[in-house]
Amino acid sequence: MSHSRNHPKGLPFLFFTEMWERFGYYLMLGIFFLYMTDSKSGGLGLEKKEASDIFGSFIALVFVTPFIGGLLADRVLGYRLSISIGGILMGLGYMGLAIPGDTSFFISLSLLIIGNGFFKPNISTLLGSLYNEPQYKSNKDSGYNIFYMGINIGAFICNFFAAYLRNNFGWGYAFFAAGIGMFVGIAIFWIGSKHYKHVDIIKPSQPEDMSVGKILGIVLLPAIIAAILGWFIPNNIFGSDSTDAFIFGAIPILLFYISLWYRANATDKRPIAALLSIMGVVVIFWAIFKQNGTALTTWAESYTNREIPSSLIKPTKALGMVQEIPYKKDSVILVDHQFRSIKTMDGKIQKVIDYPNYFKNLQPKKFPIEGENAQLISTELFQSINPFFVICLTPLVVGFFAWTRRKGKEPSTPGKIFWGLIITACSTLIMISAVTIGMNGAEKVSAWWLFATYGVITIGELCLSPMGLSLVSKLAPPRLAALMMGGWMLSTSIGNKLSGVLASLWDGYEHKQYFFLVNCLILLLAAISILLMLKWLSKIIDEHIS
Repeated sequence: MSHSRNHPKGLPFLFFTEMWERFGYYLMLGIFFLYMTDSKSGGLGLEKKEASDIFGSFIALVFVTPFIGGLLADRVLGYRLSISIGGILMGLGYMGLAIPGDTSFFISLSLLIIGNGFFKPNISTLLGSLYNEPQYKSNKDSGYNIFYMGINIGAFICNFFAAYLRNNFGWGYAFFAAGIGMFVGIAIFWIGSKHYKHVDIIKPSQPEDMSVGKILGIVLLPAIIAAILGWFIPNNIFGSDSTDAFIFGAIPILLFYISLWYRANATDKRPIAALLSIMGVVVIFWAIFKQNGTALTTWAESYTNREIPSSLIKPTKALGMVQEIPYKKDSVILVDHQFRSIKTMDGKIQKVIDYPNYFKNLQPKKFPIEGENAQLISTELFQSINPFFVICLTPLVVGFFAWTRRKGKEPSTPGKIFWGLIITACSTLIMISAVTIGMNGAEKVSAWWLFATYGVITIGELCLSPMGLSLVSKLAPPRLAALMMGGWMLSTSIGNKLSGVLASLWDGYEHKQYFFLVNCLILLLAAISILLMLKWLSKIIDEHIS
């Protein structure tokens, strides 16, 4: 982050705004799955499959609404007002989750989904508008990398607050803290307003552009109707009512983005085609990456050795990072190492005592004394590994690409996305090894396997995610900038929903290696698709930027 001539003065304010917004979002997301599946400490007590479905639906819907938020910012509200509206709604949504009950739970999730639609595409687009000024244009990729580091500082620190608050006071206090973080971010955004006021301009529409009312009428309304039909259609087509509703509802929006390309003038047609092609491929990245909140959280909670060395128990307790689980010997034998109910000789399932899963695949010699509590590192802290690596590795990745640029060998932006997919595929191979070492879940494995997995996937993420934001800013026609950023968010949304679908299949895999192998193969197919388009995409980018 710099005030030098290389970067605009608005960057630090947008950096810290995004940092605090992501603090709230990832604090909530880090404990969301745990809160839904917790049946002992005030959580919702849902089954893992149902919780995975809700988790996937939520992280999908928060990235659908940017389509509307981007459209309204481009045509009606402007960026700063849209960001302010979104931040306030999200802050109220986080705080609402602290109120017990299903009604407040779903109202709060709705506020978060709508609020993110106004906030997320427009802060990224506002940053891109600052870098469209001639003196900053060549540093746009590095600007987005720096901005991305702000996202991950927030995502890193939030889980320590979450662990302390939920272990010492309860889930509600952690959710309330997320809301406070969001309001801090909005305050910083308002303070820096003068540095980006000059680029917050509503662009005039072109003759071929649809009016806002027409878009809402022929895109949003059909999407809502299709989603309702998908929800109530008999016999789920895609596995659950929510998945059917999401996929049916997404179809009119996808058709709208295709129509943008069809109706575009000759100047805009090729850039829009390039953006839509890349958006279609990166769906796969998000489908795998976002399993960190579901499948990898399950792995951290039940398959990873989380015991704290005795010498570190006092300091970790003082920081509120210890999760204490009582041990009862007679309840361990009723479920096998895959957490399935054990059947008796006549085929009937024994009654299973509701008891923490942690002991069910632990070697007997590692059991605590009966009646004592196991001292474990809180599961949500594993969610800080990825942002920790982003913070540490971003300067190295930015420096590496700067070095290749000086040598004249820097990969194109689509080339970086290709390598991001390949590297992400390699991270799944580490998890296959972890499953093998743990004998398919029979024994717990070292936490270093998750550290290694997150380390590799982070490099892939840094090659792909900020590059995608930069690419949208480079190629999108100015009057459609936030709308196309909303399209990037839509591709993220579809990937997020697929991540929940894939994670919900976890219990169906007899051999967990195959779960991660399928992820690997899907990523390699996506990488091959980018590779086949690489020359065409690079040519469009060169034409458009020059």
